Amino acid sequence: MAEHNKLGNLGEKEAQKYLQNKGYKIRNTGWTKGKLELDIVAEKNNILVIVEVKTRSTDTFEHPKDAITPRKIKNIVNAAHEYITEYEWDGETRFDVISVIPNGQQFIVEHIEDAFISPTF
Repeated sequence: MAEHNKLGNLGEKEAQKYLQNKGYKIRNTGWTKGKLELDIVAEKNNILVIVEVKTRSTDTFEHPKDAITPRKIKNIVNAAHEYITEYEWDGETRFDVISVIPNGQQFIVEHIEDAFISPTF
């Protein structure tokens, strides 16, 4: 496995732990349908939370959250629509971003709620 994939997997596991510690129920991780993908699908207070996880070894060049382009947002929204349809979710949906940056043996985790809003929900 490539080093950046290992780091990405570590970041996603760290994001899952962070969310669980904050009272979120993890519904799915690494959910895919065709070419569509959602990193983490969680639920809290009857809100479906679609979480995009961005992990970088450093924030020197680009903060992880800044790597989410309009095209990436469109892909996440399309994937969320498929997920909602498949699981017949009929409640509120929110899009969050969690950035994870290693700091020695620890991680710096930043959780941005309502990171972007989809006009389709």
